[in-house]
Formats: sequence, structure tokens, C-alpha cells
Amino acid sequence: MLNDKIEEALNAQFNAELYSSYLYLSMAAYYHSANLAGFAHWMRIQAQEELFHAMKFYDFINERGGRVTLKPIEGPPTDWESPNAPLEHTYQHEIKVTGLINELVNLAVEEKDHATNNFLQWFVKEQVEEEASASGALQKLKLSGDAGNGLFMLDNELGSRIPLFTFPVKSSN
Repeated sequence: MLNDKIEEALNAQFNAELYSSYLYLSMAAYYHSANLAGFAHWMRIQAQEELFHAMKFYDFINERGGRVTLKPIEGPPTDWESPNAPLEHTYQHEIKVTGLINELVNLAVEEKDHATNNFLQWFVKEQVEEEASASGALQKLKLSGDAGNGLFMLDNELGSRIPLFTFPVKSSN
């Protein structure tokens, strides 16, 4: 059973993960409008991963006897000044999410909630990968420049990204 403090914090992270998905979908739309289909594909997969993360929180809250509470999701930015800007925003956003996950771990330890701490360790590891992925794409874009042949080559590379997660469907039984 989740205590109220943990349940509230997990619900806040659930909302944050939904926002992340919404943010990356907005970036995908921006890249589509800029005719950068590979960048758009990369961001769509990023959006799907964040939705997968949200659903992990959803399932965990329910499994622990808590109640998921849906709250409004803030509208993300919809336009950027260059192809670099969304990737820079992505990297900074992932650093922020890492901080949120670390705060949740600290709370779970403080509350002596070992099951939640164990659950969150998957996210600790995942955030290392998320930051590295965003940083890698951003660094490649900075090296190639945000116009011309380098941008075209990177667009093709990002278009080959394969989704890592599939959505588990939990039955109500």
C-alpha cells in the first residue's frame, strides 16, 4: 500500500511523463513541418517511450493500491527557431526529468518504501540512457550544422531509430 506522500509524488511523475510525451510529439510536428522526417520519426519514438514510462507509473500506482489521478497537462512549446533548438530542449528536459526521478528515489528512501525504491531503479537506469541519447543526437547536429548535407545525413540516420518498447496491456482480472 502506498502512503499518501508517495502516491501524490508518483501521480505527479505520471503527469510529468505524459507532459514529456506531449512535448516530444510537439517537436515531431515541428520537424515534420520543416520537412525533416527523420528528426520527426526520432521524436515520435521519443514521445512513445515517454508514454510507455507514464503507463509504468500508472500500473505501479494501481498495483500498490493507490489511485491514479489525472490532472491537466501543460501545453508544450510548438515552434522553435532552428533544428538545433528542439534537441537542445530535449537534452535539458531529460536532465530535469532525471532530477525528478532522483527526488522520487530520495522520498522513497526517506519513507522507507522499498518497493517504490526498487521500482524507481529502472527509471534511474533509463534516465542515463535518455540523457545519452538526447546528448548524442544534439552533439551530432552541432557537428554537422543545422543546414546542408550534414543535416540531410543526420535526418536519414535519425529516421532509422527503432522503438525499444511495446505497450503492455494489463487486464482488469
